[in-house]
Amino acid sequence: MAPRAASRLQSLGFEVYEYKAGKQDWLTAGLPTEGEKAAEPRAGGVARKSVPTCGTHDRLGEVVERVRAAGWDAAVVVDRQDVVLGILRRKELAKDPSVLVVEAMLAGPSTFRPNVPIAEMAGYMAEHKLESSPVTTADGTLIGLLYRSDAVAAAERAGS
Repeated sequence: MAPRAASRLQSLGFEVYEYKAGKQDWLTAGLPTEGEKAAEPRAGGVARKSVPTCGTHDRLGEVVERVRAAGWDAAVVVDRQDVVLGILRRKELAKDPSVLVVEAMLAGPSTFRPNVPIAEMAGYMAEHKLESSPVTTADGTLIGLLYRSDAVAAAERAGS
């Protein structure tokens, strides 16, 4: 925050703190790591990056055509900054093609950070019967879509 803005907020009675980024910020951004656990597969490394996206005001029928043409069975609903707003899985994609995405989407889906160990993700997704989940940065920006089948396979390969 700019010093002038901080000063103004303080003059209005707000407590202002200077934020210093730390290790957790680095990890949740999916940036490279070192050490013993650096080679362990994580959600961000296993998630599929080229997931189809759409906006809330797109028509569902148009989105379904793009999703199928790309060979996918899901799309992530994002805003202009690629912040995840919802998801369209098989069930949502099967709805009336004339409706807007905002009416068909599953709003506020569970999202996960790229640094979550893949074995943990595989277990969570199996337990909660999630076929796919968006992987995002800490500020909600889409990194990719993690499929349970990919998470389970990666966890098995890693020996978890």
